[in-house]
Amino acid sequence: MSMKPWRIEEQYDDLPVVALVGRTNVGKSTLFNRLTENNQALVSDIENTTRDSNLGVVKWRRAKFLLVDTAGVIDSRFLSDKKFSTPQTGAIEAKTQKQVVDFFKKAAVIIFLADGKTGLMAQDKEIVKFLQRRPLYQKKTILVVNKVDGQRQAWSSSEFNRLGLGEPHLVSALTGRGTGDFLDVVSERLKNNDQEKLDITEAVTDHPINVCIIGQPNVGKSSLLNSILGYERVIVSPVPHTTREPQHTEIVYQGQRIRFVDTAGISKHGHKGEGLTKEGISKSLKVLKKADIALLVLDISAGITHQDAKIVEEIMDSRKSFMILANKWDLVNPRDTKQWTNYVFRYLPFATWAPLQFISAKTGAKVEKIMELIKEMDQARHREVSDSQLDKFLNRIVKIHLPTKGKGQKKPRIYEIRQSGVRPPRFEVRIGSREDLDYSYLRFIENQLRQQFALTGIPIRVRVIKKSLTPKELSEQREEKEAVAKKKKLAA
Repeated sequence: MSMKPWRIEEQYDDLPVVALVGRTNVGKSTLFNRLTENNQALVSDIENTTRDSNLGVVKWRRAKFLLVDTAGVIDSRFLSDKKFSTPQTGAIEAKTQKQVVDFFKKAAVIIFLADGKTGLMAQDKEIVKFLQRRPLYQKKTILVVNKVDGQRQAWSSSEFNRLGLGEPHLVSALTGRGTGDFLDVVSERLKNNDQEKLDITEAVTDHPINVCIIGQPNVGKSSLLNSILGYERVIVSPVPHTTREPQHTEIVYQGQRIRFVDTAGISKHGHKGEGLTKEGISKSLKVLKKADIALLVLDISAGITHQDAKIVEEIMDSRKSFMILANKWDLVNPRDTKQWTNYVFRYLPFATWAPLQFISAKTGAKVEKIMELIKEMDQARHREVSDSQLDKFLNRIVKIHLPTKGKGQKKPRIYEIRQSGVRPPRFEVRIGSREDLDYSYLRFIENQLRQQFALTGIPIRVRVIKKSLTPKELSEQREEKEAVAKKKKLAA
């Protein structure tokens, strides 16, 4: 009989599991004690105090669940399967990290706890990325920010919106502030789940992400697809235009179906050509229009060309999410990513919002990172931002940079920002009826939206709408027109 890394007593067996997770010292044990109404978990300022997970029953309204206080996550890399033991971790730490993952699988709800006093940390982002790469985990995660004891901490907690886990629930485990509202959310989530036990295997999504691999001839598009698949799915040769028609291949990655299409190389010569080459390029552009995400492959060893810039324009005109893959990185020397990043965006300055990865399709370097980015970008394409989040966002950006006027004399005022659609996210900015926003300020809003709500690589659209004229404004407008007409008549 195999031993489990934790022990659940018989009276707990039928209860849904709610797991408290997060980095060390964010107050998981304090919150555990608050919700279970006892001092079972040891609390101290020393990191990694919690080793074995604490278990306790929580009763709230009509809900009853098993709350688990897990050990603090030391490093998100140790959460990956079969990577619990490393030269940097001892045997005890390795076991505690494995236990955290076991509860990820077991839990009906995961409470990701962050620290409102220290703010958003790099380690928080890494743990969230781990959760987001696994749809089953992300679906059942609730974001909670602890140590919010006053209004000042409440305002500063808006930075946690950037994690992409929805509006954070603000609590103080020490005083009990906000815990009732938060427990209502947990209870509702358990009710919606019908308190069912979740299978540890990840379900496969119904709808695939359509990914188009695009670029000039002979940059390594087919080699990239073969590297992803692990076998030669498409013919690869040094001869340009070897691939003459789109090649469709569907895979399942961590429960997500992804449909890859390797397209024919796009070149200036090919557009003017005849026969199969011209037809293949035409099909490539049609595939691009139907894609959700485009992977633009460049031959970094040969440098950026004018044709690469033209393909970027095609992608942006199609309003597609995309990333730039600088292939043949193994042929570059020296491999200074900062230097080469500056080089790429010097030639493609209008695409700086797209993620850039230096890869080698030949050796398989960084291919796993591409898969992770595809999933992250697809989630961002569907992201919905609440009105309350956008109100806080607006208050923040106008303090950073006041709205800049375009045409006209009156200084513009932004009354509100609202989301109007998804896939990709679209937003509307409402200003006064006689005001105008400068184009550069709209780009500023787009960049801030990407940064605040983790929308990297997404072609955000911000549209300006104007308030309707009031009766008084209509009268003033009419008087102005009459005065102008009178002046013209007198001048004539």
